[in-house]
Amino acid sequence: MQREGIALVLSAPSGAGKTTLVKRLLAEFPHFSYSVSCTTRAPRQGEVNGRDYIFLDRAAFESLRAENHFAEWAEVHGNLYGTPLAATRAMLRQGRDMIFDIDVQGAAQLKVTLEEARFVFILPPDMKELERRLRLRGLDDEDTIQRRLGNARREMQEARWYDALIVNDNLDVAYDALRAVYLAGTLAPGRNPHLVENMLAL
Repeated sequence: MQREGIALVLSAPSGAGKTTLVKRLLAEFPHFSYSVSCTTRAPRQGEVNGRDYIFLDRAAFESLRAENHFAEWAEVHGNLYGTPLAATRAMLRQGRDMIFDIDVQGAAQLKVTLEEARFVFILPPDMKELERRLRLRGLDDEDTIQRRLGNARREMQEARWYDALIVNDNLDVAYDALRAVYLAGTLAPGRNPHLVENMLAL
């Protein structure tokens, strides 16, 4: 008896360590699926339409957006990106788990369109440690670091509506918590609503 898939949505401020945790989760559970997003940007060398992205012109994208075609969408550097809702729901019905590494604005959209998803916010130990990590990366100038810290404060104020909050102070402990949230989600009755009745019918 196949359960329905789970949509696991992760958000975090830059420097909180979300990317490291996601890579570790995918290494242990490589079966996670990604939906093919739509975008208005031009294909890059080697990208294939329908495999890497669904490439659309702006008018077509905006028409689909008006028809509530997307589970979430955003404009990044002048280009539009969106996750097709019907395809996402179809994959979940097929029992395929999906992971969304997304900012709080995109997660808020998914909260409306994918109410059954599990939402996880990764927090830094504190703001001082977050600043230390950003500086240690050596990727940003001072203005960028201050902007990232300001964005982090605003994003963390939205963490209250997520299903789980994980403080990434110790990577192993934080990963155990993320793993537990994922596994608990796969065991929720809503993911396998007919399990008991099917057993009783046998």
